[in-house]
Amino acid sequence: MLVMDLMDETNTLSEEAVALVEKVLQSAADQLHVKDGSEVSVTFVTNDVIQEINKNYRNKDMPTDVISFAMEEMGEGEIEIKDADLPTLLGDIVISVERTTEQAESYGHSFERELAFLAVHGFLHLLGYDHGTEEEEKEMFGLQENILQAFGLKREGHELS
Repeated sequence: MLVMDLMDETNTLSEEAVALVEKVLQSAADQLHVKDGSEVSVTFVTNDVIQEINKNYRNKDMPTDVISFAMEEMGEGEIEIKDADLPTLLGDIVISVERTTEQAESYGHSFERELAFLAVHGFLHLLGYDHGTEEEEKEMFGLQENILQAFGLKREGHELS
């Protein structure tokens, strides 16, 4: 089971929306056979906050929808420490609630579907997936869609099955 810390810094999300993110990430972890006890945090923020994060960490002075910070990535010169007793710290996912709303309206699907999509997108980045090349994008976006459909969130649909 995935260990999650979900924080709504905007105080705008319903309990159901936060629970949805928790459930969809647990489902994704199960589908991808992520090690039990792995830890991830998800923080829901405003456009202003995510813009500041994007500026500081990616040198892009604009709001974005989701940013992930993987903990398991090895930097140059770092030594990997493995201990079977320690939990796997996957990292942090930061999601802009405002961008989620904007994109849901733009794409013509529910806020919940967009929120789940962004959470899964960020989660896959924590697991090492990327979309820098066409081939990587095809793999990552296909996997996202499979995870969301298996969970019951269809692309066009507004209903949870």
